[in-house]
Amino acid sequence: MTSETVDSLIRFVDAREGGMDVLADLREKLSPRGDLVSPRGRELTAAVFGKPLTPVEVVETICRDVQSEGTAALLRYTESLDRTTLTGETLRVPAADLEAAHAGADPDFLASVRRIRDNIVEFQTAIRHQDVTIQPRPGVRLTQRYVPMRRVGICVPGGAAAYPSTVLMTAVPAQVAGVDEIVVVAPPTPFGAYNKDMLATCHELGITEVYRCGGAQAVAAMAFGCDALPAVDKIVGPGNLFVALAKKQVFGTVDIDSFAGPSEVIVIADSTASPAYVAADLLAQAEHSPGSAILITWDESLIDSVRGELQTQLAKLERSDLTRDALADFGALILVRDSEQACELTDSFAPEHLHIETADPDSQIARIRNSGAAFLGHHTPVALGDYAAGPSHVLPTGGTCKWAAGLSVNSFLRSGSVTMFSEEATKEIADDVIRIAEKEGLTAHARSVSIRTDA
Repeated sequence: MTSETVDSLIRFVDAREGGMDVLADLREKLSPRGDLVSPRGRELTAAVFGKPLTPVEVVETICRDVQSEGTAALLRYTESLDRTTLTGETLRVPAADLEAAHAGADPDFLASVRRIRDNIVEFQTAIRHQDVTIQPRPGVRLTQRYVPMRRVGICVPGGAAAYPSTVLMTAVPAQVAGVDEIVVVAPPTPFGAYNKDMLATCHELGITEVYRCGGAQAVAAMAFGCDALPAVDKIVGPGNLFVALAKKQVFGTVDIDSFAGPSEVIVIADSTASPAYVAADLLAQAEHSPGSAILITWDESLIDSVRGELQTQLAKLERSDLTRDALADFGALILVRDSEQACELTDSFAPEHLHIETADPDSQIARIRNSGAAFLGHHTPVALGDYAAGPSHVLPTGGTCKWAAGLSVNSFLRSGSVTMFSEEATKEIADDVIRIAEKEGLTAHARSVSIRTDA
């Protein structure tokens, strides 16, 4: 049994007597089944396709058209959806534009980019899978090797804000892996492929292949390939609902990182937490809009203090209207019995980001299996991970971190085994292989061994 109060700012849920369904409504609203398409988006869909379509139907149509028509469909959808007319030649950002953006960039900005790149390189290098070879007995050599992908595509958002950080958090792990070719796509907007900070970041990292396209059409082009944009082996990076659905649609033709949806954070806090810090951390995720921002605490007084801080800090934000909408639609202040229930609810929700602001965060994280990225302590805001710490900020959402992992250097490595037996070692194991193969009725398998061992 739970009680819920909804005010104009954020809902309050008393879950002290409740079960595991407290967060079900928020999870459903944030899923692809929920309504995350704006009224303007629905109007645009009807105008472009001549009738109302669901997001899944939109993506299926775009992917089918790009697969069959190639560059023509990519350019057509870029014009109709992004209101930008391009050609096969102007789709790609010229090298001169990348160089000019870098030359004109703020030196302090570029210095930050370099320091963050170094942080990412240090962490990703440390966790990179290394080849392993064992020789369990004479004449037998078994290797698990890791080979970098040849060509990968990166989706960089550019609708409501510019994201040079996404370039860093996706391209640098790929470079550490040893990927030969990195492709960046961003919508043809002032925040996307025309954003000089984003272009300067690409140039700083040595990325030369940047395209002015976004949305499902860019994902489809990278998956199926076309004259203007050759196909890639894997597509990574965040985006809106249509990008996420398109990645899901093309999975199997190419690999993808995850089915990424709106940003999420759960903050677990106790009486030692600063209400101002907690509110700031909730607002940082709600700012993505849509974005889920949830506080779980067993300190009732903290609820009221955080609500007051949310009001105060909202007034100071540039994106206050969007952030306020996200809090009202996808935010919650949840009161639980104790730390144990807080961990149970968090594990059930499986959030993209988890921030534990308690006296002993290590004890809580030890009881939580499911989170994309965890941040421990009062002085480790999620924004450190978003921008600079070293792990990638591209994380599984929508509860998928129960089985999916965040992007890392290892996401760009393909593993495979290498086996070598000597003649004598093959003779030693032959009877076991032949016996099992014959039990399965696969006599050709058995024969491929016995032909080598029968005298």
